Order: sequence, then structure tokens, then C-alpha cells
Amino acid sequence: MNASASTAAAGSASATTGIVMAALIGLGLIVFAGHLQASTLHDAAHDVRHATGFPCH
Repeated sequence: MNASASTAAAGSASATTGIVMAALIGLGLIVFAGHLQASTLHDAAHDVRHATGFPCH
């Protein structure tokens, strides 16, 4: 195997790892949010809006 082929293989593995990690984090967030009460999610989003200076009222 030449250097360019091994570099391409390493890049492909790195991209696959990134995609898998992003999918796991996304799934974790969905599952976590699915088990919270709606008022808890609203309050958290509301607090973040105020902390970042985004008008929400």
C-alpha cells in the first residue's frame, strides 16, 4: 500500500468515527429530552435565550 492510499484510509476512518460520534450524541440528546417534562425544557431554553441576550418576549 502506498502513502496516499494509507492516508485516504485513515481519513475515511476518521470521517466515519466523526459521523458515528455525532449520531450517538444526537440520539442521546433526543432520548434525554424525551424523558424531561415540557416545562423543564421550556425553562432551560428560556434561560439560554436570556443568557445569550436573545429577545424572547
